[in-house]
Amino acid sequence: MTALLVIAKEPVPGRVKTRLTPPFTPVQAAALAGAALADTLAVAARVPAGRHVLVLDGEPGAWLPPCFEVVPQVAGGLDARLAAAFAGCEGPALLIGMDTPQITPGTLTGALHWDAYDAWFGPAADGGFWALGLRSPEPSLLLGVPMSRPDTGGVLFERLRAAGLRTGLLPVLRDVDTAEDARHVAAEATGTRFAALHAVLAPARAGAES
Repeated sequence: MTALLVIAKEPVPGRVKTRLTPPFTPVQAAALAGAALADTLAVAARVPAGRHVLVLDGEPGAWLPPCFEVVPQVAGGLDARLAAAFAGCEGPALLIGMDTPQITPGTLTGALHWDAYDAWFGPAADGGFWALGLRSPEPSLLLGVPMSRPDTGGVLFERLRAAGLRTGLLPVLRDVDTAEDARHVAAEATGTRFAALHAVLAPARAGAES
């Protein structure tokens, strides 16, 4: 059974989603991050994975579903932290981030099957990636991949191909980094905590700027 990993930061003002500030305040940005994390975990909890694991920088809060076990992130760059998350898995693993609240259980469930593929890759609209699945976790595939750049996803995808892995593609999703991302994702993720909170905060922000 595949382990479903969610890598996340505790939503503390000033430590998460700093690119939302401005126009949002640090407290508002953290609240949006917390809503996105809660939505992501709620969806992941409905996916029939063998393990549900939160790879966390910080401390868990009331947003943590009971089915999740928590492991701390290691020190180092994001590539090292992702590699370590996979290294902690003894079998197939699918890793996602905390900032795509528009995901659905169906999208993730499809990536738990390994009959046709050795890897799953979820490209992000900004050139990164929002999901990575490996039937046989190999941390070295991630080490040294430049992170938070427009070519991050392309570099990782080419590594998968160079390793001879049959790679299935997941839908392209936009993750929440900027205020424009937040607006688009909120419009797509109707019915979520993230969309509801954004609807409250965005008008308040617009009023403060006028």
